[in-house]
Amino acid sequence: MSEPTVTPPGFFKKLRLGNEYLKTWPVEKQLAPVFPENRIVKATRFGIRYMPPIAIFTMTWQIALGGNLGPAIATALFACSLPIQGLWWLGKRAATPLPATLLRWFYEIREKFEEAGIALAPVEQTPTYLSLAHLLKRAFKQLDRSFLDDV
Repeated sequence: MSEPTVTPPGFFKKLRLGNEYLKTWPVEKQLAPVFPENRIVKATRFGIRYMPPIAIFTMTWQIALGGNLGPAIATALFACSLPIQGLWWLGKRAATPLPATLLRWFYEIREKFEEAGIALAPVEQTPTYLSLAHLLKRAFKQLDRSFLDDV
């Protein structure tokens, strides 16, 4: 018998997961040297906010000047694709299981919650980067910064 294959999430599901990860990841300066998420989250937020207006401006500028629409359309599509690329990367990263070193750190942070008397839901599956993001977000709110010593 062959092993069951795991189908990767679809494109739009990955974008939704990326959006959840974008909203969950704590953008803290202490995490920046270790994780690329801080830069990706900032760039994706910038793209979501400013790239659609840039695309519209590019199109209207070319129409107003009577210029070539081909390059304007290509530029507008590229500008609109940038935030989508960021969300896709974040979605892919969110679903990735944690490597051994981060997995150890994940459980150490959970132990600090237990030592502080704060209840956490049990881990039911292999922790992913999204699980780490939820844990870190909660740790920055409820724990002292000593949990960052092991990074």
